Amino acid sequence: MASRSQQPPPRAPPAEPQPPPAPTTIRALSDDLLREIFLRLPSLPSLVRAALTCRAFLAAVRSSPAFRRRFRALHPPPLLGFFIDPNGTEMPSFTPIRRRSDPDLAAAVRGIDVFLTRVPCHDDLFPGWQIRECRRGCLLLINWETKQIASYNPLTRALDLLPMPPDEICKGHRGKFIPKNYFVLPSDDEAPDRPSFRVVYTCHDKSRLRAAVFSSATRKWQILPWSDPAPAQPASGKHWLLSGRQVNGFMCWSHSWHAYQVLLDTATLQFSFIDLPEYLEGQGHLYSTGDTKDGKLCIVAAIEFTLCIWFRRADADGVDKWMLDNMIQLEEEVLRATEGSRDEHEELKVMAILDSIVYMSTFETFRDASLPCWYLSFCLETRKLEKLFYGKTDGHKHPYFMLWPSSIVGNNLSP
Repeated sequence: MASRSQQPPPRAPPAEPQPPPAPTTIRALSDDLLREIFLRLPSLPSLVRAALTCRAFLAAVRSSPAFRRRFRALHPPPLLGFFIDPNGTEMPSFTPIRRRSDPDLAAAVRGIDVFLTRVPCHDDLFPGWQIRECRRGCLLLINWETKQIASYNPLTRALDLLPMPPDEICKGHRGKFIPKNYFVLPSDDEAPDRPSFRVVYTCHDKSRLRAAVFSSATRKWQILPWSDPAPAQPASGKHWLLSGRQVNGFMCWSHSWHAYQVLLDTATLQFSFIDLPEYLEGQGHLYSTGDTKDGKLCIVAAIEFTLCIWFRRADADGVDKWMLDNMIQLEEEVLRATEGSRDEHEELKVMAILDSIVYMSTFETFRDASLPCWYLSFCLETRKLEKLFYGKTDGHKHPYFMLWPSSIVGNNLSP
């Protein structure tokens, strides 16, 4: 007879079925996690598309200026194309950068008002508008027939018309009065609800410079005093300054024949000057001034197919000077990328330097300077050469970058 100790143990009661795990939803993801995911998107157009997918995504992007700074550091504003100001009476045209591998970038390009349809034209046959500058998504246009200035964003269609500078700016000039440049200073993209901008107009006489500043907030021009920033070398002459450009908080003009540049600080509106490398004296057609990603001033000169690169940095005595950093030979790389020959491409021509990217073109001076050429970009950091497009050399080319749209900037979400 079996003992009780040998009897099988009683069966445990059946376990109650567990409820299935709750499904993961967008609301289960924290804003911090969403932003870490967004940082891995390939470009700003992809971020815009993702942010506008739902309210939670949009709130995560709009509520964090720190995230937007991190994203910009990893993904610079994308180049969408080039506005071309023709040497004639036509309206400016646009050449897009085509990248079939990036559908979001293609969608952004399709959204540009390439025909500038909101800019008024008083004469269909002679619109009269010319591009003076393209800065952070904003075109600055001048119409010499109607005496108007237009600030226009082709992506947002934001248009602002303003008057020409008053005639008082030319009072007190010595010798020939030379109108020079117009520059636009858009507002910070972190303040989309307070859109504002400034326009700076500069001129010079035989030895001095002057600036006038228009503020969209006051709708008035402010005329600054005449300034004489020239060093020991005399600045006299009718056209002693070349065309200027805006670089990293400064407007700069190279002297036509002396080795120095005149600067205008966009914050203080004070003129000053800096020396140029002696090699560049009187060689303004060879080089362009620009900036790097970390804000350093740089100069790139093209001598046939060699890029000569200078950076502005402190020497052993702590004095800022232009220092030759590198000389890069690109002939074989350019010919391989364009599938051309040395007979077809005779030299390179630098157009602009923005955030360590050199924009340039091949140039055929001896055959025919009006023949089509290749437009290229070269990264000073990665040494990567990229083809952009093939087109004619006539007219001025203005690279157009996508600005952060106000819809994904700011802390206030509209209902």
